[in-house]
Amino acid sequence: MSGFVEKPEPLQVPGLVHLHTGKVRDLYQNEAGDLVMVASDRISAFDWVLRTEIPDKGRVLTQLSLWWFDQLADLAPNHVLSTELPPGAPADWAGRTLICKSLRMMPVECVARGYLTGSGLTEYNASRTVCGLALPEGLTDGSELPAPIFTPATKAAVGEHDENVSYEEVARQVGAESAAQLRQATLAVYSRARDIARARGIILADTKFEFGYESSEDGETLILADEVLTPDSSRFWPADRWEPGHAQPSFDKQFVRDWLTSPESGWVRADEQPPPPLPQHVTDATRAKYIEAYERLTSLSWA
Repeated sequence: MSGFVEKPEPLQVPGLVHLHTGKVRDLYQNEAGDLVMVASDRISAFDWVLRTEIPDKGRVLTQLSLWWFDQLADLAPNHVLSTELPPGAPADWAGRTLICKSLRMMPVECVARGYLTGSGLTEYNASRTVCGLALPEGLTDGSELPAPIFTPATKAAVGEHDENVSYEEVARQVGAESAAQLRQATLAVYSRARDIARARGIILADTKFEFGYESSEDGETLILADEVLTPDSSRFWPADRWEPGHAQPSFDKQFVRDWLTSPESGWVRADEQPPPPLPQHVTDATRAKYIEAYERLTSLSWA
């Protein structure tokens, strides 16, 4: 069992229709048919959306995504139309809300990996492959791959795992032409972002993107959507502490995972009971790590 410990009730905002409550984001539609995406401060771990929130997390994710969209504008068009608050929206939505194009979304998570870790490491240890792609012998946790690889995954519902799939399965689902476009765009965006992060002393180990198609009289254009290159969708490692052979320190919710699996929490994952609330020191440390990622990547002060 997993999912929301306590699923929030969507806010009722005049002129907006609530469409979906995700792990972090709430999705609405305005009267013009545009999507209104609001990033909450919710945090998930081990397929649970916890009852404790991380202050400012949604704003950090939104502002970092906007910064990355600017860095990638010449490479990949994105879905953002405006950052203005919809009329009647609560003041708390400021800084965490995007008005976005309504797209025909692709039903796959477009994952790029430049380093071996996570589910890719698990598959590699069993078969020397990741998503069916053969990799050389001798790699270990944290090893840099010979070249970035496209390793797509299914989109899972809240409380369920994404599952890695082969490129051939993506082509079967969306068609050969779209699959080729997704792979090319994913690797191009990853490579640009990897180089930007590296110049700031950060390793972009892997990341996932979502894409959709925008229709026009000239046909369909592939658009980069959702969040992009945040600590929720990416593994960022400090370059000066990178050492293959074990798990790397990262700019994400590792404080949360570590506390939940520690004796202090008293939580037993195998019992399938909801995790307990986070203590203040874990909340504070996690917030600080998200802000550090924002500041190191953008060279901007969060304050």
